[in-house]
Amino acid sequence: MSVSGVNGTGQRRPTMKEVAARAGVALKTVSRVVNEEPNVSPELTAKVQAAIKELNYTPNESARMLRRGKTGTIAVVIRDIGDPFFASLGRAVELWARSSGSVVMIGLTDEDPERERDVCLEFVARRPDALIMAPIGETQEYLAPHVDAGMAVVTIDRPAHGIEADAVLADNAGGIDQAIDHLVRQGHRRIAYLGDDERIFTARERVVAYRAAMARHGIVVDEDLVHLSEPTTEGIGITLSAVLDRSEPATALLSANNMTTAEVLRGLAGRRDQVALVSFDDLALGDLLSPGLTAVAQSADVMARTAIQLMTERLPEPHRPGRTVRVPVKLTIRGSGEIPPAR
Repeated sequence: MSVSGVNGTGQRRPTMKEVAARAGVALKTVSRVVNEEPNVSPELTAKVQAAIKELNYTPNESARMLRRGKTGTIAVVIRDIGDPFFASLGRAVELWARSSGSVVMIGLTDEDPERERDVCLEFVARRPDALIMAPIGETQEYLAPHVDAGMAVVTIDRPAHGIEADAVLADNAGGIDQAIDHLVRQGHRRIAYLGDDERIFTARERVVAYRAAMARHGIVVDEDLVHLSEPTTEGIGITLSAVLDRSEPATALLSANNMTTAEVLRGLAGRRDQVALVSFDDLALGDLLSPGLTAVAQSADVMARTAIQLMTERLPEPHRPGRTVRVPVKLTIRGSGEIPPAR
C-alpha cells in the first residue's frame, strides 16, 4: 500500500519543487515541461528532463489530467466477462488504453438494467472521459447530464436510448440472411429458430431477419419452430424436444447467439438426431467439434476498434449527432451446417 507523498518502496516521492532546484530553473518551467506546454527552450527542457530522471520524479497524473479537464480514464460497462465476445471486447479496449496511456475501468451488468444504471453512475462519478457500454436497460437517459457535460458515449452490440451516442452494431440481418441462404442451399426448409427474448435489441433484429429471409425463399414460417427465451439448459432441452420430437421435425436449427448455441450442443449430445446447425456467434473451440460448428462470426476486435475510433472522434466534438456503424459478419463453414435433411 502507498500513501500520499510515499512511493511503493516506502521512500518519499520527490516533488516538482525539488526538480526545479536540481535543474536550476523556475518551478513554472518544470510545470510547463511536465505538462508538455509550448514555449520552453530545448536547453531548459533537457535540464528538467535530466533532473526528473535523476530524482526518479513521477508527475501526479490525476492533478495533471484534471488541470486539462481530462482524467485519462475510459469506463467500459459490459454484460458478462465470461461471454467470449465481451471478454475479447474488454481486452481490445484495454490494449488500446495501454498503448495510449489511458486507464480502463470495467464493470459488469449481468443482464440487469438496474445493475447497469448503478455501475454506470458509479463510474461517471469518477469523471471518465468516455464510456463504452453494451446497454441492457430500455433507456440510458440517466446519463444525459454527463453527456451534456461532454462525456463521450459509444455503445456496442445495442444502441442507446435517451442520449446522444455513437453505436457499433453487428450486421444482424446480413448474418441471418447468410445462415438461411446456406441452409436452404443444403435442401432445408423446416428450419427452427432458437433465439433470445424479443425485448433484447439483437434478438429482435435477428428474428425479424429470420422471418424475412424465410419469406424471401418462399418458405412459410411454422411458428412451432420459433422459440424465443433465455438460454438455460432445461429450457433449451425442452425446446429441442419440441422442434425435433414431432411428426414433421425441424431438419435444421438456427441458433441466434453463442449462449444458446452452447446449450443446443449440450442438448444434442444426448440425442441421435441428424440435424444441421448454424450458430449466430462463433464459439472459441467451434472448430474442434465433430462436425465443426458452422457459424456466423462477428469480430469483437473489429467492433472494439470501431468503438475506439468513434470515441476518439467524439471526444473533441462531444455534442455532434450520434453515428451508427454496422460491422460486417462472416459465415464460417465447418460441417454442422452442411448436414442434409434426414427426411
